[in-house]
Amino acid sequence: MDEQTASTMAAVGPRLKGLRAQRSLSLTSLAESTGISLSTLSRLESGQRRPTLELLLPLARELRVDIGELIGAPQTGDPRVHLKPVTRHGMTMLPLTRRAGALQAYKLIISPKMRPLEPEQASHEGYEWIYVLDGRLRLVLGDNDLTMGPGEAAEFDTRTPHWFGNADSDPVEILSLLGHQGERAHLRARTIGPAETPEAR
Repeated sequence: MDEQTASTMAAVGPRLKGLRAQRSLSLTSLAESTGISLSTLSRLESGQRRPTLELLLPLARELRVDIGELIGAPQTGDPRVHLKPVTRHGMTMLPLTRRAGALQAYKLIISPKMRPLEPEQASHEGYEWIYVLDGRLRLVLGDNDLTMGPGEAAEFDTRTPHWFGNADSDPVEILSLLGHQGERAHLRARTIGPAETPEAR
């Protein structure tokens, strides 16, 4: 880890503690709402635990902040959205939304050289929708071990233990939507009538 990355990681704990204090949340209540253990949160705030993507996502969602605020991404007065990728455990995450709370969208690029091959399932509060853009994705969801290709989507309750990574030796790109418990991605399709052609629409 280079010096700049180490400094960024070291600042996550105090930033998390400050955001929690602003919202008058106890460690216990934050642990209950995110599904992260009390001891893990305590060690994360004190700098004894290294932050990971699996920890930062539910924390950012529960605290109603963009994940960039947790890791200290530089702010800008430019009203245009400046997307800043973050790489953790072989996954490069590009946030596609900046609105705090509600549904959060990310593009993930997963490297087969960096992502662990052995699934380490995790669970937390929320609901996730995944769409494969390119490559082949391996999704381990509870007792199910699935392989997904481009154009395939999956949605699941994140309280179910889960893990995803590369299904083969090639990178995989996916879109991920993360919402609070009970929120789902609703897809709408329009049916073409018998006298209607796509060109007439």
